[in-house]
Amino acid sequence: MSDDIRGKAQGTASVPLSVLDLATVGAGHTASEALATGAEIAALAERRGFHRYWVAEHHSMPGVASSSPAVILAHLAARTSRIRLGSGGVMLPNHAPLVIAEQFGTLEALAPGRIDLGLGRAPGTDGATAAALRRTERLNEGADDFPQQLAELTRFLDDDFPDGHPYAKIHAVPGPVQATSPGGVQSPARPPLWLLGSSGFSARLAGMLGLPFAFAHHFSAQNTIPALDLYRESFRPSAVLDEPYALIGVAALAADDEREARRQVLTGALSMVRLRTGRPGLVPSPEEAEAHTFSEIEQDFVNGWLGNVIHGTPDAVRTGLDDLQKRTGAAELMITANAHGGAARLRSYELIADAYELPQL
Repeated sequence: MSDDIRGKAQGTASVPLSVLDLATVGAGHTASEALATGAEIAALAERRGFHRYWVAEHHSMPGVASSSPAVILAHLAARTSRIRLGSGGVMLPNHAPLVIAEQFGTLEALAPGRIDLGLGRAPGTDGATAAALRRTERLNEGADDFPQQLAELTRFLDDDFPDGHPYAKIHAVPGPVQATSPGGVQSPARPPLWLLGSSGFSARLAGMLGLPFAFAHHFSAQNTIPALDLYRESFRPSAVLDEPYALIGVAALAADDEREARRQVLTGALSMVRLRTGRPGLVPSPEEAEAHTFSEIEQDFVNGWLGNVIHGTPDAVRTGLDDLQKRTGAAELMITANAHGGAARLRSYELIADAYELPQL
């Protein structure tokens, strides 16, 4: 198993720790500020020994600025030098496989050996926006065709369509076609593929293909253990992996005291209430969230949501993360800290790094 998939635990952490960023935009802030904060977090993550930094793909959500992962990753590649960068993930049904192969081939050329290509089958948005992205009214088409799209993308990345295939003479560039004779130019490395999911479909497919799997525990906690069990049961060794490798995305936020942590995570909970009721907007401030009067139904949702967000003092967050890792057997934890302002998110990652005694690199 290559190091580009399996990370190395740092400090006193039992498994590698990584970062998932949504580039959240708080009320009173701009997308430019959110993306600048993301670059600061990536630099902090590299400096403190986090293994990888991934960005998500979401559309038509005012409070999320990560609609173009490849563009953001190119920017981050220029701002970092060691940390792995990737998509968590590219929603493959929204894009032509050749386009993704070209984008991530370009990223690999910009940051050799540091790029991950995480793929999801959901649209990352509502049905109408998905239709606008895909230029089709058949909204289930992309998800149903995901295995075929994945196979096509893999062939573009490997440049190995068989003779007679309509795409046999098409090459994703940068890519393997640029290699010359055996004594010539070294073929560019291919970014490792990851499958992402929040249910059993991608878990089973990742297992059958022998690919690493990333599960979205942060918004589908009830499915985490069943999906990881399914992944492990379905796993077949491949040229990529000889044994299963699963990471989970975890919502976690540390602050200097419990009350401040609660104030910060409540902003994300209110944001999710509004999203789930068709009123997406910028992430509210802690003051707005504290002043909001939740209905009984909303309060039930908030209680359930916050029950899956590990928050509190650094030691409490470490305990929660360690307990979750033991319960799930996850090989890696990918932490997402969603809050109104960039300062709270940066502080959270610094505190978590301190709690695990991660090195200052």
